[in-house]
Amino acid sequence: MSEFLHAVIVEILGKAAADGVLSTVSLPETTSRGNSATTLSRGALATVLCLLLLQKLLNEVPEAARYVSFIARQGRKLVLDHGALRTVRADWLGSLPSGQTLFTRILEPLGYTCVGLYPLDALRMTGRAYAHQDDPPEIPQFFVSEIHPEQFSKATQDAAQSVFEESRDPLDDHAKAALAHLAREGAISCEVAIRLLPCLAACFDRHHPQPALTDYDVLLAESVEFAWIATEGNRFNHATDRVSDVKALALELRAQQFPMKETIEVSATGLVRQTAIKAAQVERPFRGPEGQIAKRLVPGSFFEFISRGRLEHGGYDLRFDTSNAQGIFKMTAASRE
Repeated sequence: MSEFLHAVIVEILGKAAADGVLSTVSLPETTSRGNSATTLSRGALATVLCLLLLQKLLNEVPEAARYVSFIARQGRKLVLDHGALRTVRADWLGSLPSGQTLFTRILEPLGYTCVGLYPLDALRMTGRAYAHQDDPPEIPQFFVSEIHPEQFSKATQDAAQSVFEESRDPLDDHAKAALAHLAREGAISCEVAIRLLPCLAACFDRHHPQPALTDYDVLLAESVEFAWIATEGNRFNHATDRVSDVKALALELRAQQFPMKETIEVSATGLVRQTAIKAAQVERPFRGPEGQIAKRLVPGSFFEFISRGRLEHGGYDLRFDTSNAQGIFKMTAASRE
């Protein structure tokens, strides 16, 4: 990594956090390509954004941070394969864009393109995979899912609208202008990047007020995914380490008392295998019937592992799998699988 890019990450995260994440994550070689003495390429920006989001998840998911420390002691670095996001596709989200548009307006200027559509019918959701055009195997992908309120009962639709209708868009005009410039030129100045990246990272959060407990319970009764978005918003649902043998790793982590998913999800091709550490339990505030604040433990984010086999041409199978995704999504259903 160039000193220039390192300085940008330190400026945003602070030296201690930057040194920590850089020492534990394997960075794509393309991160240092296309940069100049004063500008950062879209590939470098995409990678830095992923580092910011990973650092945020590690701060919020203790078992994920413990895993990163565990592999660091073994001399191995994390290979960030992808991050997953959940959105609501509706026209009553306040000033927040509907569904995946919340993120495509960010991902596309950063160099991402949609490479796969995954109907998640059992969850009444649709997933889309976004890979980076400049280095698809190495720059982390994004898996963006939309939940479809119109497929739920009237009671759930009403509760969802009550929860999300006052959402606020965190992307300001300066960030939108910077993204437009990035889309045209493929790079932006260091000064603009330092201001833009934290603003982009802020989009990966909750953008609506504390939900009413009664609304949350209605959502939870029909969709644990809808309920998760009500408390966690558009945070990283999970981040994923790409490993050589997910089954062997799961056995090793279980021996180290990590709370592991009991099964391994295997794609239809047999080439993509996934498992995870169970979701963190986080305390979230809710509005009670009299306006008082009530707190409850709910599932937060989690950390996943993926093994990608090789295709005939020798490259990794970078695809996702609908059955795998629906199995992995169960990690936020409760404190157990």
